[in-house]
Amino acid sequence: MRAADLPAVLAVQAQCYGDALVESADALESRLTLSPATCWVAALSAPSQNGQSSPALAAYLFTHAWPEASLPPWNGRLARDWPDTEPLTWFIHDMAVAPIGRGGGLATRLHHAARNVAMHDGLRASRLIAVQSADTYWRRLGYAPLTAGRHADKLAAYGEGAVLMGRLL
Repeated sequence: MRAADLPAVLAVQAQCYGDALVESADALESRLTLSPATCWVAALSAPSQNGQSSPALAAYLFTHAWPEASLPPWNGRLARDWPDTEPLTWFIHDMAVAPIGRGGGLATRLHHAARNVAMHDGLRASRLIAVQSADTYWRRLGYAPLTAGRHADKLAAYGEGAVLMGRLL
């Protein structure tokens, strides 16, 4: 993903989440800045107005390293402000597939590509917050629910029914 992709990412986000979980361009840009190697997009050819095919963004994935002891804020700017000795996890912040990209395995391919980079960087565990009943999808990738415990307040910001999940890589 590149900064130039953010307008298309925002369009996919709006298609997938409606008004419920739309994050600002500023918040998403901070995630891309934090970990550009683990933020990915997928494009498909789509007919344009002049009849020619042009690539259209069909899916995106924002992931980054994050301290194991906390959760990143929803719709907040992130910065790397933890000590080098802090244990980290690979946090999957957001993945969405536009209607034009559904059914083609884009989500799984994006996840695997970013996971390989995270593992190469030495991360050995992953966490995420599943929203809109996506926990079923994440279970298929080996994630299991975790107890929210002291993270309950931050988890609530992700919406009703949000599920904290994790797995070893």
